[in-house]
Amino acid sequence: MTHFSWYGYEVEVDETATQNWYAQAEDWGCECGHCRNFLALARERRLPEEILEILDALRIPPTKATYVCELYHDEDWAEKGLLYQLSWRVAGKMLDKPAGKDAGPDWGPLVKRPWGSWNLGHEEYPYGAPDFPQPHFDLGCEMYLPWVLEESID
Repeated sequence: MTHFSWYGYEVEVDETATQNWYAQAEDWGCECGHCRNFLALARERRLPEEILEILDALRIPPTKATYVCELYHDEDWAEKGLLYQLSWRVAGKMLDKPAGKDAGPDWGPLVKRPWGSWNLGHEEYPYGAPDFPQPHFDLGCEMYLPWVLEESID
């Protein structure tokens, strides 16, 4: 187990189990436009640098998210982007979390960043990781991302 500290979260990561799972995993598989948009951005490494640094340290390809959802877009979406909720599963355990109100059952507090927010927690539903090794936690984030596909957003 390797110890990491990220914005008030302390974790131990089973790097071998995490890397082995992601080595056999496929890219996020949804074919809707919003998910294809995320995949295009992830392939071009156009996600926030802080997230890419953490994923790189864990050797998790950004395209292999275990949950992707475009939450909503409003009339200003072209200027500020589309609000996405994303997560990647990590083998290991959370040891400590920052002070603040938890974001929900089994989730630590949201940490605000210039690009959005992120937190760590445990999602029971497997989404894109039904056979993930135990124990594990999820690295979750919400961020605004631009629309880059050469097709209508609708």
